[in-house]
Amino acid sequence: MRILQVASEVHPYSKTGGLADMVGALSRALARKGHQVDIVTPAYRGVASRFLGIRPAQWRFSLPLGSEWVTGQLLRHDVEAGLTVWFLDYPEFFDRSGIYNEHQLDYPDNAARFTLLAKVAFLLSRYWEPTPAVVHCHDWQAGLVPLLIHHARVAEGWHSAPSTLFTIHNLAYQGWFPASQWGLTNLPASWFHRDSAEAFGQVNFLKAGLKLADALSTVSPRYSREICTAEFGCGLEAQLVRREYELTGILNGVDYEEWNTTSNPALPFPFSVVALEGKASNKEALQRELGLPVEPHVPLFANISRLTGQKGMDIQLSALRHLCSEGARFQFVLLGSGDPVLEKAYQEWAQQNGNRVAVRLGFDAALAQRIEAGADFYLMPSRFEPCGLNQLYSLRYGTIPIVRATGGLDDSVVDIRENPDAATGIKFDEASAAALSHAIRKALAVFSEPSLLAQFRRNGMQADFSWERQASEYVALYEHLLHET
Repeated sequence: MRILQVASEVHPYSKTGGLADMVGALSRALARKGHQVDIVTPAYRGVASRFLGIRPAQWRFSLPLGSEWVTGQLLRHDVEAGLTVWFLDYPEFFDRSGIYNEHQLDYPDNAARFTLLAKVAFLLSRYWEPTPAVVHCHDWQAGLVPLLIHHARVAEGWHSAPSTLFTIHNLAYQGWFPASQWGLTNLPASWFHRDSAEAFGQVNFLKAGLKLADALSTVSPRYSREICTAEFGCGLEAQLVRREYELTGILNGVDYEEWNTTSNPALPFPFSVVALEGKASNKEALQRELGLPVEPHVPLFANISRLTGQKGMDIQLSALRHLCSEGARFQFVLLGSGDPVLEKAYQEWAQQNGNRVAVRLGFDAALAQRIEAGADFYLMPSRFEPCGLNQLYSLRYGTIPIVRATGGLDDSVVDIRENPDAATGIKFDEASAAALSHAIRKALAVFSEPSLLAQFRRNGMQADFSWERQASEYVALYEHLLHET
């Protein structure tokens, strides 16, 4: 079947988080299963010059955007058999240093930028030959696409319209804008209501997708249940409960071509489940690189993350400080950026404990791989986590994840209390420094028993979270959607 993916970011062209990884890897996996996959995404600054083979397409567009008329073109990149990426080339909106914001301030015209993305995706879905069977829309930035297709189906008699699937990657980000921005859609005012994009008198892009897509999905089974509750529903739980039977949770996968331990140029030493000595060598190399004492018998904990409350970065810092004060022996490395208050707090803590703590602000993809390869344990104390990817990378790299039992973290990690023989990590329930401290003490106990440590590592490295497997679940969902609609 022909599948059109609509996303604001796609790895390797653009990325701020797991959304980009998911769209890129899922699309490749679907193409390798024999489907024709097209992705439409913005042409952000530098994309066309950084990737060979991106060229102008024959498709140009000229369309209304509120009271303005905008004209642009599409670029195309034929990635491999069955997979083409189409870039929306409109420099006025997308030739910027950021994707959504700069200096932690959202671009004031984001409503116009992503309404344009939705309109171009809609035009492609309507006028391409052959018409896509399914239009798969990702997060609030693509939330207007199901609305535009639904309007054409109902008000304009487009009876052969493709089915639409809307995937919620993180319900906390919804795309709220003043009601005046509804005019950007050029749809009748009568279509702005609570069963469409209206919420509390404002435009909510995510709600438009949630209400009007033919089916919904999230990026893990547990998160699909969590968002139907007041605790995690972000004000939309009532809408989600009404569509509970049309909501599917499919855990994200891992691109094992990129995240591999045997032929990876980012890693100093290859290793595998049957040759784990290379992991010890990577640990030593990482300690040297970060200026930590080379101590093979001291456990090394790691975290690679945005420094935000959602990720539990304050919980993590409190727990680690407490364990330091108790005299626990461990090392810790952090790679990430975010809240300036948290950045400063971690830097100050590292300065006070330079022989056991290394903090690197920013992001470095190669260093992230080396951290995953060299660490013994990986901390993910998230208050909520739709899916999470680093726990999956950690499993493949023999790095034992310590996670809060929420969302995809709970779905992907097996605690020893759940299955002693198949355990892959350590879980804790309460979002508190005390609970995380207790989990870290368990990790220290595991580290002190080499046979148990090796068992955890082997179990994790043998777990299968490949996109080839997860893509089959999406194909089944697409086929069910076509049958139902």
